Amino acid sequence: MIKLKSKHVLLRALTPEDLDFLELVENDERFWYLSDTLQPFSRVVLKEYLDHSYMDIYEAKQMRLVLALHNKQPIGFIDLYDFDPKNKRAGLGILILENYQSRGYGTEALELMLDYAFDVLDLHQLFASIIEQNTRSLKLFQSFGFEIVGLKKDWRFNDGDFQSEYLLQKIKHVH
Repeated sequence: MIKLKSKHVLLRALTPEDLDFLELVENDERFWYLSDTLQPFSRVVLKEYLDHSYMDIYEAKQMRLVLALHNKQPIGFIDLYDFDPKNKRAGLGILILENYQSRGYGTEALELMLDYAFDVLDLHQLFASIIEQNTRSLKLFQSFGFEIVGLKKDWRFNDGDFQSEYLLQKIKHVH
């Protein structure tokens, strides 16, 4: 059985009611470097995205889930992207609003997503790209067995400066 719920958080599909939250996050310039966004999204474009969010990961090659508290309050997103079923791999990203960071929610969400990716989607590996300065995210991913396999120097231009980005991988080990 698929379990996308833990002690404090749940991962759920996007719904039309998420439009305001999606607009808040996607149009927050502090997060644009994560997706190489250069301009705000209109509500029309975001609504269209929501209207197509029902697409299966095999069709869309990505999956975005809302990271929410049990009271239904959305606090972030967790994404599988660059889904490659032939090679059994996908990228993994997580974004949690600042007010909800350092409370264990990321740990719970990541654990749920890893179980889903490896047990349900039967992936062999996940990868993540994390900027060098994001030590909390690096520590979180490494605590789940992600290993740094490379450093892309001066990879992202953000806040008037170049930032290097680590590439991390977690390969499923079969016992």
